[in-house]
Amino acid sequence: MDTPRTRPAVWGGNLLTKLIPILGILLLYRIIDQEPAAMRSNPRTGFIAAVAASLTRHGEAASTVDLSWHAPNATGINNLTGVIGGEGIYGFIYNSSHTPASQYGAYNWCNMPHVRATEYPKPESEYKLQYVEVIHRHHKRTVYASNSFPVESYGWNCDDEGLFYYGQPNSGKKSAHAYWQGYMSPQNPFIPSGFLGTCQFPQITAEGLDDSWQHGHDLYGVYHDLLGFLPDNADEKVTFKVTQNVITSEVAGMVLNGMFGTQEDYPLLVAPSGYDPLEPTYPCPVSSNLFAAIQSGGNWTNHLTAASSLYATLDDISGVSPNDSGFHMSFDHYYDNLSARQCHSKPLPCKLVDGVNSTTCVAQDTANEVYRLGNYEYSYIYRDDPQSLAASATSFGVWIGELTTHIRDSIAGKSSVIYRHNVAHDGSISRLLSILQLDEMVWPGMGSEVVFELYNKDSSPAATATVPTSGIASPSTSSAEAPTSTSISRYYIRVLWKGQVLRSSNPSLGLMDMVPLETVLAYFDGLVGVGADSVQGKCNGTVPV
Repeated sequence: MDTPRTRPAVWGGNLLTKLIPILGILLLYRIIDQEPAAMRSNPRTGFIAAVAASLTRHGEAASTVDLSWHAPNATGINNLTGVIGGEGIYGFIYNSSHTPASQYGAYNWCNMPHVRATEYPKPESEYKLQYVEVIHRHHKRTVYASNSFPVESYGWNCDDEGLFYYGQPNSGKKSAHAYWQGYMSPQNPFIPSGFLGTCQFPQITAEGLDDSWQHGHDLYGVYHDLLGFLPDNADEKVTFKVTQNVITSEVAGMVLNGMFGTQEDYPLLVAPSGYDPLEPTYPCPVSSNLFAAIQSGGNWTNHLTAASSLYATLDDISGVSPNDSGFHMSFDHYYDNLSARQCHSKPLPCKLVDGVNSTTCVAQDTANEVYRLGNYEYSYIYRDDPQSLAASATSFGVWIGELTTHIRDSIAGKSSVIYRHNVAHDGSISRLLSILQLDEMVWPGMGSEVVFELYNKDSSPAATATVPTSGIASPSTSSAEAPTSTSISRYYIRVLWKGQVLRSSNPSLGLMDMVPLETVLAYFDGLVGVGADSVQGKCNGTVPV
């Protein structure tokens, strides 16, 4: 993928090279000169103009969209020496969902910053918002059972909420609003390992549900109240998608009410188990092998070796066996266990001696080192290793293909949906940030959000022959060169991360603030194909990555 692919020779190429630019420019000039008002109001006409721009580009020899991997910034996060020997946690927040107003935008693992009116970077008036797609991680939850210690020193109850699970026919009889209430039978001699209590492990906690509602309320405050873009109600212009993991549905219901105030029945789109592009869970052996290679090389094992004394301390306190591969192939399990406690104001664990807490406990400095290592690992897996782009583009490529199809359908007038909302997981967001080549990678915290905004610019500057477009209808690959800022099609993409414009290490994307749509589509299409049509082949190895 680091080597640009060459374009095959075409019969009559010299003659086409001379004629196509002339015809394309004449067609584009005629559309822009004679029908500017119609183009602004008719998305189909704009689509034709984009195709004309694509013809112009095909006549030019210069292809400029870079599909190669570019390293992230060198920071304390991906510097192993600083991670092992350092102190603190970069000013990140791990003990509360609340971020002080003066610090909003700072990394908060418990409740990541997202789009809200106070900080929203409102674009210039010449840009008209046409389509929005939001994807974010679920909000804070209890720990996964697999990440719990063999015997936990205290329980975890969730009696302050209800998880509603019931079915009801669309017409006919009604159902009671039934919810789960956890309990332990005193007659059951079999005691599960890990946390005991009335919670599910995992489930979104009551605080996480509140965070979810506020997330939706803030989004509505921008896209409805500030911009006048969203409808008053969650109608056919809006869709929500979740994964098979029920914690995403728990979040979606709260987000919906926070946005639209609805308590009515509302469909959540969900893909079949084992084939979900959003989680993602579809089979992709090539991606699995690439990620396995990333997490088995010398650089990876070096950081585990460097952290051996930390592991010894944690194993002694937790009772986890040093031979437990789940806890020792990465810091994922310890990170989840400790951060879930601290986000919910629970104490760090102490060593049990004869079933009683001792004075040997996980110190805050120890937890901070775990958090530094967790962020180091996510940066290494999803950005620092050169294989990360191919690993992520294959395993999350179908969702990327869905996104580009949604954008194309919006421009072509094929879809009435103007807002799509996806509730996903850290693995989803990490892969997306990997594909976008985020300049400073972190472990995406609870509620981590990426927003894609499609804009139509009212007046288009004169077309130039250097616009790096693959066209809206036909993609291409190309070599590394910074893009120009002008879109012949007049469509632009803005990408927001943590509520602000995302910056990519890839020079073709750069600061993703009104990037010409042609550039973004060329990049995504080059990685996954148009509508993800190359992903299956790349996943099974029949198409090279």
